[in-house]
Amino acid sequence: MNNEKLAALEAMLYLAGNDGLTEQQIQTALAEDDVEHVIQAFNDLLNRDDRGLELQEIAGTYQLITKTQLSPYIEKMVQAPRPSTLSQAALETLAIIAYNQPISRAEVEEIRGVKSEKAIHTLVSRDLVKEVGRAEGTGRAILYGVTDEFLTYFGLRSLDDLPPMPSDETLDNEHDSDLFFEKFQQTIDDL
Repeated sequence: MNNEKLAALEAMLYLAGNDGLTEQQIQTALAEDDVEHVIQAFNDLLNRDDRGLELQEIAGTYQLITKTQLSPYIEKMVQAPRPSTLSQAALETLAIIAYNQPISRAEVEEIRGVKSEKAIHTLVSRDLVKEVGRAEGTGRAILYGVTDEFLTYFGLRSLDDLPPMPSDETLDNEHDSDLFFEKFQQTIDDL
């Protein structure tokens, strides 16, 4: 069996989601006259114990579904509380780290003017920020930087895609600083 066709079928079924695919749609997409052997080979592949999905025919369409025996894991995942948004403090901290990395917690707190330990902890637990080293000198403070997950989360190819940082002259007062964070938040919301 052609592995590329099996991979293509898997990708198409994934993209189709709950709508599934009819045999005719599979036949057209794979340019195969008889797709029953492809469907059967794919089904055999999924029936292995080390796979989490199975192929099911429902109302004339084929769909990928999770294996019944894995339902306890799926239920735990669905029931696990997941905060959906970052707090203002976390967003400010994240912006400071992204633009000034590597940076210590003390330096973040100096810029923000308030304690930032909890915000940094939140960002680390969400894998948006990580320890990237230690500062030289007394205490050897932990230095933080953003992760690849940060780039993925915000749809950035690199840190060069961040909105430009305003110059010091434009941040002369607190109002301008608030405008910068509003612009950063708007950029995030637009992604």
